[in-house]
Amino acid sequence: MGRNTRKRRTPLATKAIAASAALALGGGGLIWANFYASAHEPDHQTWGGNQTKASTAQVATISCPDVGQKLTNVPNAARQGVATEVANLDKQITEAYTRLAATRNAQTRDASFVQNAIVGPLKEKRAATIDRIRIDIQRVGGSFDDALRQLAACTTQAANQTNAGGQQQNGGQQNNTGGQQQNNTGGQQQNGGQQQGQNGQQQGNNGQQGNVGGQAGNGPAAADFVDITKVAPNVQGKPRRSGNASTGTFTTRCGVNANKNFNTDNVIVAPGVTNGAHHLHDYVGNQKINAFASNNTFLQGGTSCQNTSDLSSYYWPVVRVQDGTQDFDQNKDGGGKEGNVGKILTPAQAQIKYVGSPASKVVAMPQFLRIITGDAKTTTNGLANANAHWSCTGFEGKVQLTQQYPICPQGSKVVRSFAFQSCWDGQNADSANHRTHVAFADPASGVCPNGFKAIPQLTMRLVYNITPPTVQNGQVKNAYAVDGFPEQLHKAATDHDDFISITKNGLANKIANCLNRGQNCA
Repeated sequence: MGRNTRKRRTPLATKAIAASAALALGGGGLIWANFYASAHEPDHQTWGGNQTKASTAQVATISCPDVGQKLTNVPNAARQGVATEVANLDKQITEAYTRLAATRNAQTRDASFVQNAIVGPLKEKRAATIDRIRIDIQRVGGSFDDALRQLAACTTQAANQTNAGGQQQNGGQQNNTGGQQQNNTGGQQQNGGQQQGQNGQQQGNNGQQGNVGGQAGNGPAAADFVDITKVAPNVQGKPRRSGNASTGTFTTRCGVNANKNFNTDNVIVAPGVTNGAHHLHDYVGNQKINAFASNNTFLQGGTSCQNTSDLSSYYWPVVRVQDGTQDFDQNKDGGGKEGNVGKILTPAQAQIKYVGSPASKVVAMPQFLRIITGDAKTTTNGLANANAHWSCTGFEGKVQLTQQYPICPQGSKVVRSFAFQSCWDGQNADSANHRTHVAFADPASGVCPNGFKAIPQLTMRLVYNITPPTVQNGQVKNAYAVDGFPEQLHKAATDHDDFISITKNGLANKIANCLNRGQNCA
């Protein structure tokens, strides 16, 4: 999610706009540097045009430790209360970022303004919320790790520090783990991390503030885009199949959300909390998923899938084109009020396919299994859980990107793809942090970690008709980006996907049997 655009009324003498710098970096990636400086900026916010400009302030965003990821041992009886408090933490960060974006003028006049008026009060609110989490856990006999109290403090993050290179190779390794079924897109992301890391250094050396921008003032920026024809091939091969591999596929056709089934909830992470995602999701499959849906109501939802036994929920953040247009939610929570602006795009294609394991047979997915792949907060969390894959038609088998949006050549379409975790702990349909009950298989062998069982791997491929953005003078025109939390600056790496397995009439077993028999089913 983003910030509203701030129009600059500064004298020409105080503005400095340098020409765009096209940098050929590691692996042949072409990265545009975004130079823009302005000495003053009004405190008010207004909608901008269709050109991305960088923020004037040194502080680009607020970085807060992700408490939810650390909560790995929460008793079932406390999970609803804890989830509500974790959602409160997200709301507090959103409100703090809103204030950060609205007070750029005050920040230029007072070097301590951000700390005293924004970050300090935010720490106090977070400390109180973390204490309520402690109470919720201990009330039902659970144990609370007092080290979590240290996660109350947040820091500010400068524009030229966002997506810093050191974290990216880490994230590249994770993508190696996560992307194996999607052309084994792992080592490539490490290569991409090197490119972005070098770009981050280049930005720092030039004093740039190019990682903020966007129609709403918080991204994407010119450096978030790359001409895919300039990126060296980086896709590695798939693991070799064993004699016991499950080689089949099962395709389910659920449409592209042409009926515009949207909401800004997230029933997995923030059940019972309206606008818990702070960004808009496309939904296909189950048609009645919102913050208040539950295992008791999932089977009543109906489905957009051709196979009426598939009531699973497949949902992902929408993509918008920042071309100066406004959509239906321009004045709503999760939309323009939180910086997610521009025209919402419906995918031209949405392909949903389950694939087998290269190392073993698979077991059926349990009913109501929940999986989140990727991380909506990589800008501040780092890339340990990133699993974004961006490419263009005609390039998917050669180039996959995690940290940049591709600029596709004429006649080519933008592609987002996801390969979900394919290993299950055999017991739990969810976990306290929504991650530890599932895992990625080893990227080299395809074998699941000890104690985990191979399940059908959900893969998704979303294709979009997008007019290629253009970069001139360090600015990107007609940018596109995924919706996200406002402080995440609409980075490509924040892309993520959500899934709840809901089936009837034995469909889960049919999918597993199809894969194990090596058939291609639909």
